[in-house]
Amino acid sequence: MSSNTHGLPLHTHKPSRRTTANRIFVVLYGCATLALLSHHALSLLNSTTLTSFFITLTFLISDSILAFMFATTQSFHMLSIYHKEFPKNLRRVVEESDFPTLEVFISTVDPHKEPPMNVVNTALSIMAYDYPIQKVSVYVSDDRGSALTLFALMEAAKFARHWLPFCKNNYKPYKLLDLNNKLVLPLE
Repeated sequence: MSSNTHGLPLHTHKPSRRTTANRIFVVLYGCATLALLSHHALSLLNSTTLTSFFITLTFLISDSILAFMFATTQSFHMLSIYHKEFPKNLRRVVEESDFPTLEVFISTVDPHKEPPMNVVNTALSIMAYDYPIQKVSVYVSDDRGSALTLFALMEAAKFARHWLPFCKNNYKPYKLLDLNNKLVLPLE
């Protein structure tokens, strides 16, 4: 658990209960994979024809690649940790003037493949963050220089003059309910 001088946690972490089961699975799966690779190697050494040699070699190479992919992805399961953040405590611990600057770069090329409305929505969503205005910068790069994207961003700037103050003044945490109306994300 992380704490600071004010005693309020900014985040906590808890190890997963499935860590032992994940480790046992990795050991068993690794043993089975090594047995399979050794079987392919022995079959390769004992192959009688050229065709069987190349087929066994292909199996050995493909299973070696799959074993490598399995081994590299299992590192995430060896020590699973659940994190919980408390962003509400951040304002109690750090002054807004000490917040880091947030710079977001939005890149777009073709207004037909990437609709300008998606670029505008992304920019407006970032600017509507509950974060100090002077600490947020949004940069949009249109590599094609489309007039449609420029027009959409100009209209978004007009809309943002009315929408962003409304978002900042009327922000309320909301409840996220599942299909059975059970609370998924509680209010903090």
